[in-house]
Amino acid sequence: MRILLLGATGRTGRLLVKQALQRGHEVMVLVRNRSKIGITDPNLQVMQGHPADRACLDTAMKGCDAVISTLNISRYNDFPWAPLRTPKDFLSNVMSQVISLSDAHGIQRIIFTSAWGVGESVKDIPGWFRWLVRKSNLRYPYLDLYRTEELLRVTSLQWTAVRPTVLINAKKIRPAKVTMGDGQVPSLFISRASVASFMLDALEQNLYTGETPVISR
Repeated sequence: MRILLLGATGRTGRLLVKQALQRGHEVMVLVRNRSKIGITDPNLQVMQGHPADRACLDTAMKGCDAVISTLNISRYNDFPWAPLRTPKDFLSNVMSQVISLSDAHGIQRIIFTSAWGVGESVKDIPGWFRWLVRKSNLRYPYLDLYRTEELLRVTSLQWTAVRPTVLINAKKIRPAKVTMGDGQVPSLFISRASVASFMLDALEQNLYTGETPVISR
């Protein structure tokens, strides 16, 4: 397939680019700084631009079969109270543009990283983590991820909102444990490499359409 990947310079996005190319897909990435990609491959096309720019998205989506996004609302560092680098509605703004352009480009499949604790899954996260999300700047991505999920729920698109638990940088890819609000308890962590692999599996096998699977190791 030909995939438009948004968030390709992020920690999960970089792994998605690498794994998608290894699986034989053509990958188009839309990035704000092409020098940060650091990968050359005949099946990789790099376009410089902003993902919230409608004209850039329109160009990047041409000829693609699916959109995968690992975008997030970022902070200046990993401290939960660090100031935001991106607007509070960045994710929902980008997704609204993707949705509005999808029909013109014949794109039905959209997969993106949401988070464990978004929507109804907030009741399942540990109390200390719930407090941290509520009291720190972590609340802004959680709120906007919820808005993003709701935007897709009212469309006819084949979307999947992947809700990973706490992301770690372990290199080994493990099959993800999937919970769907069925009373099972996910583990606290999952590697970014495993998240990338799960998202590609969902794309290739058309899994979890219209669903919000929580994944952990």
